[in-house]
Amino acid sequence: MIIRDLQATHSVMPKDDPTWKFALAATSQVEGLILKITTEDGHAGYGYASAVPHMGSSMTTLAAELDLFRPHLVGKDAWNLEAILAGLDRALRGSQQAKAAIDCALYDLQANALGVPLNRLFGGVVRTEVPILRILAIKTPAEMAAQAQKLFDKGYRYFKIKVHGEVDEDVARVKAIRQQVGPGAHLTIDANQAYTVKDAVTAISRMSEFGLDLAEQPVHVDDREGLALVTKMVPVTVEADEAAGSLREVYDLVSRRTVDAVSLKIPKLGGLRNTVAAARICEAGGIKYRFGAAVGSRLMSAHAVHLACALPGVDYACELGEFDRLLDDPFEGIEIQDGVLKLPEGPGSGVRPVKK
Repeated sequence: MIIRDLQATHSVMPKDDPTWKFALAATSQVEGLILKITTEDGHAGYGYASAVPHMGSSMTTLAAELDLFRPHLVGKDAWNLEAILAGLDRALRGSQQAKAAIDCALYDLQANALGVPLNRLFGGVVRTEVPILRILAIKTPAEMAAQAQKLFDKGYRYFKIKVHGEVDEDVARVKAIRQQVGPGAHLTIDANQAYTVKDAVTAISRMSEFGLDLAEQPVHVDDREGLALVTKMVPVTVEADEAAGSLREVYDLVSRRTVDAVSLKIPKLGGLRNTVAAARICEAGGIKYRFGAAVGSRLMSAHAVHLACALPGVDYACELGEFDRLLDDPFEGIEIQDGVLKLPEGPGSGVRPVKK
């Protein structure tokens, strides 16, 4: 199954709320590249490369990296995934988003060629659906509470509250949302590194009064000692996201017990293969894990939900439904129902390009 070509198509998905923002950025659209890998015998697989500056990628860098990787793919046997990925690592260090697109496209291609769902390549299913955690962008407490209610009315029961480091305002956001949606909702926060250590301990401790399940990346990505201190000091599960950007970093966090949990993201870690490895590291160290924000096409969420349904340690709602707030998705085939994303049927990822 020799690789004949790879094609990258620019994807722009406007947000239904152009004022959507979080602590690190504010943009009105999501950009990326749809990668299609085809073989000489007519098989194809798709992957999505995210343009996420705070994770180290942009449209310019993604395009350049994929061009660099082209000769390491064309003419190679698509079954030899390990050899291909090792070649990419030798060719260029980092570039996780581009490598993730290639990794996902190759696994998708293999599953399509075998005529089996993607999850079969990772041991089959332990579940057939995952609850979805929806993200609430930074706005006033009243506006965020109103948005939470809209999502609650659609069946969502898990929410991630974006905060930005102002303790009193952030506590007010959590309080307002809890009062709005009541005790039947699960609340988490994500500071995206916005707090100092002392402010993180203060804010999370105060928020815990309102029933907080989890606090994601409260302090700066490089402050591992501070992250560990917050974990020890607060009565809430503390999760690493930006601090868990590679297998080495995941291993370090788990071996030192710096956090209680790790947010796994396929683009951040460089693909499905590395995400499985990260999950096994967490399992071996007794650290929780789940799937963090997949902001992009349904294609990205489809890859992630197949893996989430194959990994036994996924024990909390996953952020695989953000495609629901994006327009002009180039793929179709999955939708959220009553706050749950079910495993798509059919071979490969189970989603398909929108017919034009």
